[in-house]
Formats: sequence, C-alpha cells, structure tokens
Amino acid sequence: MRQPAFLLAVALFACATPLRAADELSAFPSTVVLDGADAKQQLVVTETKNGKLADRSADATYTSSAPGVAMVKAGVVVPVSDGDAVVTVTANGRTAKVAVSVKNTTSTNPVTFERDIQPILTRSGCNAGACHGKARGQNGFQLSLLAYDNDFDFNAITTEARGRRIFPANPTFSLLLRKASGQTPHGGGKKLPEGSPEYRVLEKWVSSGTPRTPENAPKLEKITLFPDSRLMTFKASQQLAVTAHYSDGTTRDVTSLSQFSSSESVYAAVDAAGVVKAGPIPGEATIMARFAEKFAVSSVLIPLPTDVDASVYEKLPRNNFIDGLVWAKLKQLNVTPSERAPDDKFHRRAYLDVIGRLPTPDETRAFLAGKDPQKREKLIDALLDRPEYADFWANKWTDLLRPNPYHVGMKATYNLDQWIRKSFRANQPYDEFVRDIITANGSTFTNGAAVFYRNRREPDELTTMVSQLFLGVRLDCAKCHHHPFEVWGQDDFYSFAAFFGRIGRKGVGISAPISGGEEVIHLGSGTGGKRNGSSVRHPVSGKEMTPTPLLGKPLDIDPDKDPRAVLAAWVTAPENPYFAKVIANRVWADLMGRGIVDPVDDLRATNPPSNPELLDALAKDFRKNKCDLKALIRTICLSHAYGLSTVPNDRNAADLRNYSHHYRQRIRAEVLLDMVSDVSGVPEKFEAMPAGSRAIEVWTARSQSVFLDSFGRPDPNQDPPCERTSDTTVVQALHLMNSPNLYRKVTSDEGRCAALAKGPKTPAEIVDELYLLAYCRTPTDTERTAAVKRFEKKGSTKRSATEDLMWALINTPEFVFND
Repeated sequence: MRQPAFLLAVALFACATPLRAADELSAFPSTVVLDGADAKQQLVVTETKNGKLADRSADATYTSSAPGVAMVKAGVVVPVSDGDAVVTVTANGRTAKVAVSVKNTTSTNPVTFERDIQPILTRSGCNAGACHGKARGQNGFQLSLLAYDNDFDFNAITTEARGRRIFPANPTFSLLLRKASGQTPHGGGKKLPEGSPEYRVLEKWVSSGTPRTPENAPKLEKITLFPDSRLMTFKASQQLAVTAHYSDGTTRDVTSLSQFSSSESVYAAVDAAGVVKAGPIPGEATIMARFAEKFAVSSVLIPLPTDVDASVYEKLPRNNFIDGLVWAKLKQLNVTPSERAPDDKFHRRAYLDVIGRLPTPDETRAFLAGKDPQKREKLIDALLDRPEYADFWANKWTDLLRPNPYHVGMKATYNLDQWIRKSFRANQPYDEFVRDIITANGSTFTNGAAVFYRNRREPDELTTMVSQLFLGVRLDCAKCHHHPFEVWGQDDFYSFAAFFGRIGRKGVGISAPISGGEEVIHLGSGTGGKRNGSSVRHPVSGKEMTPTPLLGKPLDIDPDKDPRAVLAAWVTAPENPYFAKVIANRVWADLMGRGIVDPVDDLRATNPPSNPELLDALAKDFRKNKCDLKALIRTICLSHAYGLSTVPNDRNAADLRNYSHHYRQRIRAEVLLDMVSDVSGVPEKFEAMPAGSRAIEVWTARSQSVFLDSFGRPDPNQDPPCERTSDTTVVQALHLMNSPNLYRKVTSDEGRCAALAKGPKTPAEIVDELYLLAYCRTPTDTERTAAVKRFEKKGSTKRSATEDLMWALINTPEFVFND
C-alpha cells in the first residue's frame, strides 16, 4: 500500500464550509459484524456541534438491546452469542445506533503465527531494536526486527534452545509465556499480564501445536485509520480505530494489536490504546498506526481557540503563489503572521542567504536610503548575478557529495569540488546536474562527477545515497528488512541497486589512507567479477535482481545500454513524484529555516509535509522553470513570507513549522569565518589555497581550521551526505570569546580596528561603522551612547575601545545568527 500524504487543507476546508452538518452524534462503524468468539470492534463516537467535531468515545454510554448477544466494554463491542443486536450510544443528550451481527461464537478462529502471534510480539515491543530485535538479540533470544522475517522468528521460538521456549503439553509452563507475563524474571518487564487477551492468544497457539498461517490464507492488503484527519481543541482526546483489510474482502478490527506513534508529541501525543491527546499549544501532528508490515496515518490539527476574522488574511500581501498558500495554512490554525521585516534585516538576510557574505557598509547605506518600491526585488536579482552565489551554493552541495579525501585521494576530491563549483557558475539546470552524476564515466582526474563512483563502490552504497539525495527516500532500513515506516522492502532495495550492478573500474583502486591514483569508471560487462561489473543478487533468496525504479515495474534494458542512463532518465522525469519536491524542499529549508518536510530528505507518508499544497506548488514551479535553481531561490526570496520579521506576535510565538514568522538560523561555519575576516579586515589563511582565499572557497575539509571545526563543518573522515546541524554549543561560544586567532584579527596592526583608530572618524562615527559592518544597521541611540562611553573610559585609547567594541559585537547572537 502506498497512499499520498494527506491533503490536510482540503479536509479542513470541508469541515469549515458554510454548509455545516446538523448537530448530531455518530458512531464508527455504524454496522458491526463479529465473526467468532474472539472478534471485537472498537467504536469511535463523534459529536458534531456548530460544525465542529469532538470525540465522545470515552464519556459516552453504551446500551445493548440484547446483552446476551453483544456487549460493549470500554467502547469495544464484544460477542456473547450468535444473533443480532443494536447498540445505542448516548452522549450530551444525543444518540446514535450501531447494528451488530454476531456469528460463529461457538467456535473460535484458529490462531496462527503470522496472522496472530507476530502482531502481538510487535505490539509488545518484543522484536524492537532495543529488545530481541537488535543485531544479536537479547539474552540469547533473537527475533527479526519488527517481524520482517517470519521464518527466522518461528524457528527462534519453536526450535532454538531445544524447544525450551514452548511447552505444548502444558502451555502455561512455556518460557515464552512465563517471561512475557513476568512469572519468570524478564529484563523487558511484564509485557503480557497473565489472563490478558494477548496472553490467552499465545497460550492457545502453543496448545494447538504452534501452527503457521496457511499459504492460501487471506493476505493482509492494507490497514485504514479512522478518523484519517481531525481538527482538535486544546487538551481534547480522540480515539482511533484501526481496521485490517484482507484479500478475501473481509475486515478485522486490530486497534488493540497496533502500534501508535506521533510525529510531534508536544502538539498531539498518542497512547498505546490509540487515544490521541492534544496539547495546550497550537500546531499539528501526524499519528501513525502500524499493524504487521502495514501502516496508516491520521493528521491532527490544533488551532488557536479564538477565531480570526477572515478579512485579516484576505488583506495580507501576496507577492506570488507562495504567500496565498502560507496564509491559507495560517488561517486554518487561527495564527496571524508577523510584521514585515525592516529593510536592514531583509538586506542582511538576503546577502547571507543568497551569496553567503555580509554587505559592505556602503552597500547597506545605499539600500537603506533607496526609495524604489522594487528595491527588494532588484536586490535579489543583483545578488543572484554575483560570482559569490556559485561558491556559496556549491559549498552546500560539497557537504552532500564531497568524499573522504583519505579514501579517494586528494586530486579526486579536488576535481569533484571544482566540477560542482563549475556547475553552479554556469547555473546548470538541476536535472542535468543530477543526470551527469548518475551517468558519470571516465577518469577521476578529468571528470569530477566520476569521483562519485570512486567513493561509493558497492551497489548498496550507491542505492542509499542516490535515493536519499535525489529522491528524498531513505532506503537504508530496507537493505536488511522491511522499512518500519514505509512500503519499501528488500526487493525494492536490491532491485534499485541493480541499476549499479554493471559499473566497471580500471586503474588504481582504493588503498586508504593514501589513494592518490587515477581510476576510470565505465560500463562493465555484467560478468567477470566486481572490477568489470557484476549482477546484484537478493541476500536471502540469491535471486538475480532486475533493475526496477521505486514504485515501478522491472525494466528490460538493452545489454549494450548503461542501466544508469535509464535510472537517470526516470529520476529526473517530470512524472517522478519525488525529484522536484525534494530539491524544492531542500532549498526552501536553506532559505526559510525549516523544510516543509523535515528532515529535508525524508519524504514519506508517515512524515508528511506541513503544507502539502505549498510543496506541490514549489515543485511544479521548479519544473516550469526548467529546473533552474536560481529561479527557485528568486521565487522564494521575493515572497512576502520570506520577508517576514523574526519577531513573533501574540498568536504565532509557538509556531515552528508554518512560517508565520521568519526562523533565525545560526550562520554556516565558512560564512561566519568569512564574516569575521571581513569585519576585522584580516583575511584567513588556508592550506592548499592561494592567499586571500575565502573559507567558502576551500575545497577540502582537511584544511585545518579550529574555527570551522567548532562551528560544524563535516569531519573529513565522515561519509557524505553530511547534513549540518544549526545547533549552538558551548565550544562555539568559548571559541568566539577566547580564540587566539580571533584576537589576532581584531588587534592586528593591518586590521580594520587599527585603521579606524588612526583615521579621522570620531568615536560616534566609528561606532556607526562597526555596527554597519557587523549588524548591517546603524546603532540605536542607546547603543551609540553606551558604546561611545567606552572610548571615554579612563585608561582606554581610541584603538583599544574600537577593538573592545568589535570583539563584543562578534560575540553577540545578532552577529552569529541570520535574522
């Protein structure tokens, strides 16, 4: 099963239309069929009042017309005997009816391993990574992670340890039951209390001879979650119901056997019984239910309790399509956006976001003095044409692609770095950039893109990197087992890996830590070992895998054609559902502080976008502009949403993912070091770089820099892709306060402080100049007065006061963060 991410806005719009449903009470499902003595059905009771929905499952009363046929216990309908009954649900003076049909209560369905036992073990956490599902199991008992290998688990339970884990002659003496129920010491605690429904199912399975599920038994096709969306108020509750759908058309309530988790527990948490509890702040969360290898999601939105007049949103500026979609989402949450950022904040923000450097004081003065109503638009256009753009954005991609120089060699690392920079200088369309990487052939000394295949040498390594970077699909889990939160399994992983099975290599291989030789990447024959290219086989079945795109069908590829060319065409094809979205999301996160999907390269149904319509629109616009990254950046930067202030108002302070205000970001390590050099007037020196080079131009992380390491550049031994964190640390603060290198820059006789002190500027003018250099604004009157007093302090000189002020400005959040 694979469903698209839930379109939250559409559902909520339906709830908010003027044609509201009449006040009523309803129950899901309205008709229940209980087949067998062990059948049951969770009821979900919903009250509709004034067009709003509220869960009444916990506080409703349930009355059966025939208690001898069916009863309701804690909101769950259970059978008593064959027959028909009507359950009347009452809440707040309203009623709803549920028709119940009960059959086959004199017999129970046979308990089998795959259908009944595995879900219990998964629900109880027995096969979780922290318990028996970890690599070597726990206390000699190992299960496959999340039940991905039924054969392995069955053998582990029934045959290992000479069958001591089960005792069919007296099931209650089975170690499996005694440990799980806490009758025998168990490190995992009491998971299945003696006499619980799950305990009785395990006991019945052991007593019946531990049967497997027959091959011809109905197959689980999907599960559904009710409700699949809900608008909730602060601290409200919502019962969920999970239904399993089988290949023979039958359904089964599996709420009590499902696992639940929330993407944002601070907004909406969910307990083991499937009860969602909204928090006290506005936001949204995705609730995931997992049963066996299937999953389903429900989207929960918690708006502010007081409505905002619709005219507030109608009057908001709409510079392009982005603004309308952002405002629509804020309207659903009853959140209002912050004010427009002042020109000085926008000016500094745009420089740092587009070209990764600060404007000069003269550039700032000119912009602030400008009266052109289009000056922000003209600024973005001018920045995109500046040469610094290429190095800044290429530096982001070197994190994702640049290999360990100790592994592939220095020359190969340099060639890949220069190839990336050349691509950004030429503004190469992104789809061409990706195709060039995936289909790269030739020498690692002449074609930088070919270094991609020198670094990642095995098909499985290439699979995880290509899928994560260019599709936003993390396939790592599927290499060993079925992905716990996605549809991908080992077949999907190794079918995708088959695209890389025929890569051939000639020349010097890897001999780390000195791998300086040349290597030529080419299409291998498919036989004769790994050097000349070899086929990819399934690690369990040994079956030779056919190259297959994700969600696609196996491809019959001409033996003379490189499978990677077919893969590249599919990855970049307009109909590919992932390609444009993941790059649009990545660029959006760079500019706006957080991705519409977060993490940026983890697009899946259980991690849906905060604004799916916005992500779709960005991807569509990106395609429309022929995959032009500059056009994408321009579109985002010219939206009114991008230009909002970072200062929250009383209705959006808790918003961290809907862009009601701009989100501050700690400045990238290389950019921050260049800023310090620019403000101090003393350039940095780097190994293997010409004099005067900027940090953003450095091509290898082996170039020593305590500053860059402190502020989070990737370790040279770290494998790509490297996603940096924007977190602040004590090390960073201490470095800015105590670094001998920064002290040298600030106090240098060749630096800016010395020049200002020697020059004709007054203390007030020096203060203004330093504020323009560091903050790209003039100081407030209070700031200017306090700073000038430093110059008048006894024992201070003009130079020492200038140095003290510069050092102080560099050590402030306003300098270190992009506002």
